Amino acid sequence: MGGSRAQRRRAGRPQVLFPFLLSLFCPALCEPVRYAIAEELATGSVVGNLAKDLGLSVQDVSARKLRVSAEKPQFTVDAESGDLLVKERIDREQMCRERRDCALQLEAMVENPLNIFHLIVAIEDINDHAPRFRKDEVILEISESVSPGMRTILESAEDPDIGTNSLRKYQLSPNEYFSLLVKDNPDGGKYPELLLQETLDREKQSAHHLVLTALDGGDPPRSGTTQIQILVIDANDNAPVFSQEVYRVRLPENVLPGTSVLRVRATDQDEGVNAEITYSVLAVADKAQHVFSLDSTTGNIITNQSLDFEEVERYTMDVEAKDRGSLSTQCKVIIEILDENDNSPEIIINSLSDEILEDSHPGMVVALFKTRDRDSGENGEVTCTLSRDVPFKIHTSNNNYYKLVTDGALDREQTPEYNVTITATDKGKPPLSSSKTITLHIGDVNDNAPVFHQASYVAHVPENNPPGASIAQVSASDPDLGPNGRVSYSIVASDLGPQALSSYVSVSAQSGAVFAQRAFDHEQLRAFELTLQARDQGSPALGANVSLRVLVGDRNDNAPRVLYPALGPDGSALFDTVPRAAQPGYLVTKVVAVDADSGHNAWLSYHVLQASEPGLFSLGLRTGEVRTARALGDRDAARQRLLVAVRDGGQPSLSATATLHLVFADSLQEVLPDLSDRPAPSDPQAELQFYLVVALALISVLFLLAVILAIALRLRHSFSPAARGCFGAVLCSKSGPDVPVNYSEGTLPYAYNLCVSGEQANTEFKFLTSVYHCSATQDILNKDSSSVLLSSVLTPSVEADEKSFKQASI
Repeated sequence: MGGSRAQRRRAGRPQVLFPFLLSLFCPALCEPVRYAIAEELATGSVVGNLAKDLGLSVQDVSARKLRVSAEKPQFTVDAESGDLLVKERIDREQMCRERRDCALQLEAMVENPLNIFHLIVAIEDINDHAPRFRKDEVILEISESVSPGMRTILESAEDPDIGTNSLRKYQLSPNEYFSLLVKDNPDGGKYPELLLQETLDREKQSAHHLVLTALDGGDPPRSGTTQIQILVIDANDNAPVFSQEVYRVRLPENVLPGTSVLRVRATDQDEGVNAEITYSVLAVADKAQHVFSLDSTTGNIITNQSLDFEEVERYTMDVEAKDRGSLSTQCKVIIEILDENDNSPEIIINSLSDEILEDSHPGMVVALFKTRDRDSGENGEVTCTLSRDVPFKIHTSNNNYYKLVTDGALDREQTPEYNVTITATDKGKPPLSSSKTITLHIGDVNDNAPVFHQASYVAHVPENNPPGASIAQVSASDPDLGPNGRVSYSIVASDLGPQALSSYVSVSAQSGAVFAQRAFDHEQLRAFELTLQARDQGSPALGANVSLRVLVGDRNDNAPRVLYPALGPDGSALFDTVPRAAQPGYLVTKVVAVDADSGHNAWLSYHVLQASEPGLFSLGLRTGEVRTARALGDRDAARQRLLVAVRDGGQPSLSATATLHLVFADSLQEVLPDLSDRPAPSDPQAELQFYLVVALALISVLFLLAVILAIALRLRHSFSPAARGCFGAVLCSKSGPDVPVNYSEGTLPYAYNLCVSGEQANTEFKFLTSVYHCSATQDILNKDSSSVLLSSVLTPSVEADEKSFKQASI
């Protein structure tokens, strides 16, 4: 392995050194590689095996990156075979132009080591071009007086090919008057000469048409031709003649300045100088003088400025043609201008309504306008349209007049004005249009009634308010304008009397503020309802009603009133009897009071201010019930006195007092001496109470006899069902009329009832029960007739107090 590597190193050194030395001396010693190819080879054609010609192997082509470089990449090297290939089209005439020798200098490059080789690729000509004359037609003027033998040099043809493919000869079409001579140029080219062989006769033949053909030496040969027109010049014996006496042309008005309108033509049978014609304008209208210009040589008429059909529809000119012999003739040129759609329609408003009432009926004319289009024909026919979503339409009238009329309901409150765009469009192609926007103001009518901002109103007013104070505010809006939207307020109905209404409330006609005319009293008037009306000032006027409920709030302006115990003539309460054997918790009596206020202001509480024997009785804070706190002792007096205060829950609190006289006794006889010791009442009310007590005592005795009889009957009929109550029923007797139940919360309405139960072994006397219920198990009558008599004495005064309270509440 080591030996083989050493051999490769020794063998490689001369190989590397030799190309390196060769590249140094190659410019002086090496000849370039030459190739020759024909032009117009197809792309990919092989020029030669470059690798082989440079002494490189196929492997060296890719390994050493063999490539060619030039200003233009016409060639490339095949990386697999080392062939030099044509990459782009090669045109010898384009690359070398007129040079006979056409060769491309290339450099071939390899790497590892870097070396450059020079290449020369000669491009050989092929016959790919035909001879070509510069002019397709040549016009020659030869006077008929010229003698035979005259020579005229003709224009040579050109052929970019070289060698045998270049121009070789000329040929002339056969004729009896002319022949062709071919001569050599000093540069090697050939040019033709025309030789006159016979005398020309213009009257016999005024022109001769010949064909000159140029041929190259290719195989097959290629050729090019030119037409030779020989005009025979005659003497000036004929005047020019126009091809038409009147020239008419129709010209669109939108042609640009410099546009050729027409060409007048005049001919002269003479030839040469005698047939040279000049054109001029003899007469033209002032308006056409600067619009058109006439070429004096060619007779071509062109436009100098823009045309306008709307200004001038037709132009007329007189044109003269004159030859060199001063012979002339005239013709008339009429130019008609054709209308183009170059004018947009105009919209002219003749009349416009300042204001349109919103209750206008459909079809009412609100504007008159007309359209104008300066174009003619279909270009001047105009149609008008309106912008979308407007309650208007257009009615067509005569002479391009139009009416703008209403076409739907108008509502000023929704749309106070309309910006109506009228678009006028003609029928030209393409159509032109213009627009005009008009503003239509909608006038107001009284078509909207006032609308209150709330469906109903509620006002809370505390009682004892200052007169003249604002207690509520009502508000209504009317979307109409002016007087139609100006709202005034009034009171149209109330649950107060018509006479009382004005003394209670009033309303501001402008602002809708409701004012109290007096101080309100919650105890007399707790709520009332008003019907207010909002009315606009339109014609006819429109209005709307709304209800206003005024709630009078309570204030603590009434002190509690004691209904029971009733006060005597001297201001003190009557006696209540208590059994001596009453146990703790025994219900002695109940203080009943009411408060004309409501709510918390009528929430009553009961307090003992003074007691003759503290601790003997207890008082319910909320119920006002007086119960025994303990049993009666030996040292306790039989007669007790309690001073009770009734307070409400207002701030500040108001109160009333009641004095209770309680007597401990087991029978009425113990109470009567005390009653007899009391001074007789001086008023009829006291006498009435005395008689009532006596009557009640008699009734009680009869009642007790009836109870005894019932018990005897029950014992006799022991096998029959036990009878309950008095003759099987509970006997209830009301001592006075019902107290009205419409007191506010916190008051305790009571009636005073006397109930007896037949089965009670130990009956008690209960002073206060509900108006609607008489409970046999709760209200107990004491056996002592003195209690019965005492309650009978108290009943009339209680009834009187209740009646007076009812009247005060009403």
